[in-house]
This record gives sequence, structure tokens and C-alpha cells, in this order.
Amino acid sequence: MNSKNGFNPTTKTFHSLRPPAPLPPPSQPLSITDYTLSILRSNPSYSPSTPFLIDSTSHNTLTYSSFIHQFQSLATSLLTSYPTLTKNDVAFIVSPTSLHIPVLYFALLSIGVTVSPVNPLSTKTELTDLIKLTNPVIAFATSASAKKLLPDASSFRFRLGLIIIDSPEFNLMLECKQINKTGYKYVKVKQSDTAAVLYSSGTTGRIKGVELTHRNFVAITTSVNQSRFVKDESDDTVIHPISIYPLPLFHVFGFFMLIRSFSFGETLVLMERFDFEEMFKVTYIPVSPPLVVEMAKSEIVQGFGMTETGGGVTGMKSPDECDRYGSAGRLSCNIEAKIVDPETGEALSPMQQGELWLRGPMIMKGYVRDKEATVATLDAEGWLKTGDLCYFDSDGFLYIVDRLKELIKYKAYQVPPAELERYLQSIPDVADAAVIPYPDEDAGQIPMAYVVRRPGSQISEAQIMDIIAKKVSPYKKIRRVAFINAIPKTPAGKILRRELVKHALSGVSSKL
Repeated sequence: MNSKNGFNPTTKTFHSLRPPAPLPPPSQPLSITDYTLSILRSNPSYSPSTPFLIDSTSHNTLTYSSFIHQFQSLATSLLTSYPTLTKNDVAFIVSPTSLHIPVLYFALLSIGVTVSPVNPLSTKTELTDLIKLTNPVIAFATSASAKKLLPDASSFRFRLGLIIIDSPEFNLMLECKQINKTGYKYVKVKQSDTAAVLYSSGTTGRIKGVELTHRNFVAITTSVNQSRFVKDESDDTVIHPISIYPLPLFHVFGFFMLIRSFSFGETLVLMERFDFEEMFKVTYIPVSPPLVVEMAKSEIVQGFGMTETGGGVTGMKSPDECDRYGSAGRLSCNIEAKIVDPETGEALSPMQQGELWLRGPMIMKGYVRDKEATVATLDAEGWLKTGDLCYFDSDGFLYIVDRLKELIKYKAYQVPPAELERYLQSIPDVADAAVIPYPDEDAGQIPMAYVVRRPGSQISEAQIMDIIAKKVSPYKKIRRVAFINAIPKTPAGKILRRELVKHALSGVSSKL
């Protein structure tokens, strides 16, 4: 194996350069809740009085002690009130971010109930599809989101009913008196049990339910714990980590980062939605030159992960690694990768582009009730085909080029939309942009750009095409431009290209 990039030329496999981290035996009963608790309590700097969660709007706070008490009380209340609620039952959760959601997640995970959170902005039709897919026995919602789950249709019938999270009854469940008498009810959870069903974004097709086990989350937590960011040795200041948290908790990134932060004893400031202008309506920041320099010196830590891996599988752990601009970092421990030619199936060497394949204990169990999609994504040897066009450089850093399914096929050439989007977004008059394939009789497909102008800008289609033409090869030129008010995106910020393609093909002239 090459010690510089982790590449084995015999197997054509990339291995992590991080030291391996031991995992608990797979046969050991262990929920992700118990595992993170054990990591937390082994931390010498852990204090029960440390704030874990802060609501950015109300400023209400939950300390670690209060959080643990509340989720254990809720778990006990659920087992007492719903004696038929058992391991591997699915709980459907429709709620925006609040202090109650992490408590609910940890309570359900601790008793082996599968957590299935969804976007609270989902329509009733979308919720119907997801309910049919996962067959939940119980649902949790706020008084507002519950309106979409009212039992006025046969599609919404949960065997154990619907619990309103922002109700006095739910608050009583957080302070279960029985736990003071009989103690916390322990449930033996297998690592192979399903911990969560999280939904793929559906940016390239139908939404799928990704089945992630407790073992998956144990593995990814262990990996991230081993690969924690190490600051510059010359900086000896000790600062308690506090992070503002704009991530939606129903998304894999938010879900996993919640688990990670709890195990590390960090403080999270939760936001229901992220808005730069939310509180003070800031439009600009006057700063002195030294402050600009200090801000520019701050590290940007990048990584790569997907719903099917339960979280990040590459990342950066030092200031030196952060200097690799454009990279997604190096492989985390306990994970291996291949770069595979999508046409021939041949495994490739460093600096060659192909589809990224991943294998390790954090890889999903499969897609819920979708054997065809599971077989197409996971091969017999456990390799996950990510669908991402990538390459590793000579030092083992991963670079994401684009989604394979999103590549534009212009004549015999492949054009990555992400590359054109970077150039578009560098134009001062452009606030945001997305590139899609547009059908063409001669070329097959041509690159078409949807552009959001900055306020006051009058930049034209021709000007945009001319600017990009000077930056790219002839086959990558943008050959069609349309202006819109906003680029449609998922809550996690992924461009919904399918919506733009539908809009382009519909022939309507109205703006999105």
C-alpha cells in the first residue's frame, strides 16, 4: 500500500491513512444511545451542567443532565403508555427543529424503535407515499404539522395513534414520575437492529428510504471521534465547542451531527430555519483589515458523506489538510474506496476519474422495501456505488467532480454541471445559478443555465454565455440561458435539477 495516498495497486483499493479505530463486537447488544452515552461519560471534561441544546429563538436551554433525564423519562413513558410498542416498530416524525426533537430521537433509539423523520414541509401526498413505504405504528407531530396527518383518509391510520409534541401531555411524558420509582427501563437493542429510516433527497429519481442500523451509527461515530479536527499546535487556547445548527434534523447530516455532538459533549444552538437576516436584518458588516485577515485565516473543514453512509466518510483533521481547496478531505478510518470506470467496471488509479465506491461498517443495510434499488446500489461484496464522479489525488485527497446521473451528454463529451455552476457563481452579477441538460436534435443534450441575477443587475443571456465561453472548452459552452427568481433546492441545499428540467421542457415563460 502506498503510504502517501493509501492506494493498493494490486487490489486497486484506496485505504484510509487514519489509524484504525476498534469497534465493539457486532454481537454485543448496544444501541447508539448507549454507545454515545458511554463516550460522553468517559470524557474527563464532561460536566452534566454543560448546556447541550439552546433554542436560538426562545433561548431556552437543556443541559446534558436535563437532556438525559428527559429522554430517559420519555422512553419510560412510551413503554408504559404503549406496552405493545416494540423493537423495530417505526415511529413517523413530522416536525420542524425544536428542543423536543433530539429528546424524542434519543428516547426512541434507546428502546429500539426505528426513527423515521420527514420534512415538515412535505405535502399530504408526499407523506402518504412515505407512510406506505415505512408502515409506521406511531406518529409524532406538532399541532401545526399534525393537520397533514388528521385521520380523514384511510392512508393515515397509525396503530398506536398520533402524539402532539408541543402539547401539555407530551411535556408530562418528559417528566415521568415512574422513572423516579422504578428507574430507567432498559431495552436490549441489537447493533443489527434498524435505528433510522432516512430519506434520500430524490434529486435524481424517486425518494427512497435508507435503512441505517445502530451498528452503522456506532461505526460512523467511532470514525469521526478518531478523526476529530486537531488545531494548530501553537494555539493552546481551550474553548468549549459551541456550534450554531442550521441543519434540518430530519436530514442525515443533521441527524448524525446531533449524535456526534452529544458524544463529544458539545453545545448546539438549534435553529428552526437558517436566515442571515433573521434577527437583526444585517445587510453588510464594516470590519477593519486585521479582522478580514483573521476571518480569511480561519479553516474551512470539508468532507463527504451521503444518506447511505450514515454521515461523513471523508474529512479534514488539521489546518494543513484544510489547505487542499476544493477537496473533500481524506478517507476516515474503517472505510475503503475504489474509483471505478462506469463504462468498463475497471478499478482506477490515483488522478483518474470514475465512480466512487465505498465499503465499511457504516454502509446502510439497504433501501426499505426496494430490493431492485438495493441490488443496483450495493454489490455482493458490500461495495456501495455512490453515483458520484470523483478522483483521489496523489496524496489521498478526494475530489468530487459531479453526479454521474447529472452529467450532460453533449455529442460524445461529458459536461459536469457543477463545473459550469462554479464559473457562473463567480460572475459578480450572478447571485445563484444551476445548469441542466436541455434536449437538442443534433447534440443530444446542451448545457442550459438557470440564473438568478443580483438586485439591480441587467446582465443578459448573451453576456453570460460569452463569459463562460472564454473559460471552458468549446463542448462545455452554455448554449441556453433563462433567468429565474430562485433556484429550487432541497432543505440540505441540493439543486433540484429535475424541477428545472420539467420547467424548461414545459415551455412556460413564467419564472420559478
